[in-house]
Amino acid sequence: MFSLAPEGRRIIYAFLIIASVISMFSPWLSLPFWFVFLGLLYFFRDPDRVAPCGEEVIVSPADGKIIEISDTFEGRFLNAPSKKISIFMSLLDVHVNRAPLDGKVVYKEYVPGAKKVAFAPKTSEINERSYLGLRGRVPVLLVQIAGFVARRIVTYPEEGDYLRKGERFGIIKLGSRVDLYLPPHVSLLVREGDKVKAGETVLGVVIENEKREMAYVSNER
Repeated sequence: MFSLAPEGRRIIYAFLIIASVISMFSPWLSLPFWFVFLGLLYFFRDPDRVAPCGEEVIVSPADGKIIEISDTFEGRFLNAPSKKISIFMSLLDVHVNRAPLDGKVVYKEYVPGAKKVAFAPKTSEINERSYLGLRGRVPVLLVQIAGFVARRIVTYPEEGDYLRKGERFGIIKLGSRVDLYLPPHVSLLVREGDKVKAGETVLGVVIENEKREMAYVSNER
């Protein structure tokens, strides 16, 4: 089912009214406004998604293309070796972000910064970004990163809230990127270059015989 993200409704309705009024006097002059209206309608689309079952299944938090998969040390929330997945969202992708697993929000932080192109190196360190740490079957860290034309990051939940897998947790307006940090014992099922959908595409699964998440969680807050 097709719906619109709440953050886009006001500007969409505004351009609809403007385009309609101008059309009554000059259909040709109204064309640019109709074009913007249709573009906003497409950008702020928010299709329903059905997340796959299984608490061990980790799904994508964003629509787009995987531009990086790497092993790293995440020192802000997980404080441990981690697997990092970076997903770039172009202007043509759905920009609503969704929870990768069932979990409680135990960490949230907003960091102002630059607006470099989201796929460039080091943007996760210098660009405007919002952090969200979830504690579920495993602890995960989500990072919403503003891109070159992004104007606002929206992150809905607060610390203490509980998210279901596939539930909407935010949106980045106009071009952006989402990084997901996972424990090393999550077995990945995707590769760099893959296209993914938020709330539907399975990124990986928690390995049953390596259930070390309780010892791994050093982020008790």
